[in-house]
Amino acid sequence: MTPDSGPVSPASDPRSARRAFLAAALRHPSSVGAVVPSSQRLAGVLASVVPREGRPVVVELGPGTGAVSAVIERRLPPGARHLAVELDSAMVAYLHRSLPALEVVQGDAAHLAALLAGRGVSRVDAVVCGLPWALFDASTQSAILGEVSRVIGATGAFTTFAYLHGMTFAAARRFRRTLRETFDEVVVTATVWRNVPPAFVYVCRRPSAGVPGEAATGTDGAAAEIADRPGGDPAGSDAGRAVQPAAEPAPG
Repeated sequence: MTPDSGPVSPASDPRSARRAFLAAALRHPSSVGAVVPSSQRLAGVLASVVPREGRPVVVELGPGTGAVSAVIERRLPPGARHLAVELDSAMVAYLHRSLPALEVVQGDAAHLAALLAGRGVSRVDAVVCGLPWALFDASTQSAILGEVSRVIGATGAFTTFAYLHGMTFAAARRFRRTLRETFDEVVVTATVWRNVPPAFVYVCRRPSAGVPGEAATGTDGAAAEIADRPGGDPAGSDAGRAVQPAAEPAPG
C-alpha cells in the first residue's frame, strides 16, 4: 500500500478536511451551519457522554468531515458500535475514505429510527449531534428531537452544540425552548472559546412524557432547569460533571 492509498484521518490532514467541509457548505448552504469543522476542544465536550466500557452503541448526526467522529472512536471500548448519519453524498464518500471503521449511514436524521432499524439497531446509548439547528424550521427541529428521544429512551444521552453569537437569533431561542420541552434534564456547558466561532454544548437526558418516543421512567418528573446563558453552573448533574473538565474559562 502506498502512502497515498491508505485512509487519512481528519486530524492528520486538516487542510483536506477543511476543503471537504467548505465544499459541502457551498453545495448546501441551507444545511451546513459553519465553514470549518468543530475544534478538538468542542469535539471532546460533545463526546463526553460516550461510554468507555461495555459494548455501547453510539450514533452521530451530521458528522461532516469526522472531526467529532475521530474523538468518539478514541473513547469507544472494543466491541462498541459507532454509526454516523450523514445526508450529503460527497461527505459520505469522504468519511468512507478517511474513517473506514466508521459505519456511515446516508439519510435524513428526521428518519433516524427507521435508518437505525435498517441496521438492526433499536436503542442507543448516546447520540452526538453536529446538525445546524438554527437553520431548521420548528417542525424539522421537533421531528429530529422526537427521533432522538425514541432511540435513546430513558437511559441514553444526547449532546449537541450551539454557537455563542447565535443565541440572539429566534431559531436558536426556539431550539432551546424545544429542548426544555423534550427532555427532563438539559445542562449547558461552559463556553468552548477554542472553536471558530466559540460554542457551548447542550447535554440532555430522559425524554419527557408526551414526547414522541419512549417517555422517561424512574424520575420524579421534575425538569432540570437549563441555564439562562452559556456557562451556567451544571452542579449536581452527572452530565455536568462529565463535561466540566473539558470546558474552558473565558480568556483573561
